[in-house]
Amino acid sequence: MHITYKGDYALKTILALSLHYGSGPTTIHDLARRADIPIKFLEQILLDLKRGGFVESRRGKVGGYLLSRPPQRIKLGEVVRFIDGEVEPIACVDNKYKGCKDISKCVFRNIWQDVARATFKIVDNITFEDLAKKEKKLHTALTYQI
Repeated sequence: MHITYKGDYALKTILALSLHYGSGPTTIHDLARRADIPIKFLEQILLDLKRGGFVESRRGKVGGYLLSRPPQRIKLGEVVRFIDGEVEPIACVDNKYKGCKDISKCVFRNIWQDVARATFKIVDNITFEDLAKKEKKLHTALTYQI
């Protein structure tokens, strides 16, 4: 699995919107500041996330972006797959793969299948609600006064 900058920024965008979930739309400028993403790049990412059904936009004076469904219904794995493609470490992990004549006697294939299963188990069971809770906990743990 390889996460591109675009994928990383998309994940940060969904997380920022998850942290703001239920509070109405967030402006693109606020999202860019919170997630530390260049606005031009964020515009492209938001269009993709909108096309993927993760984000919706509202026009007008109080417009902006918001999640199209609750953060507990958005899995990390589905966003990664939508932006960056499959999460398998190598193409031959797929049982339908026909690109190698040695696949039946390859000692590495089982290892890569185990890696893929472990990866799926993690990314397909983490929701953005989980991540938002962790983010809030980290933020409050680091807040102190003298």
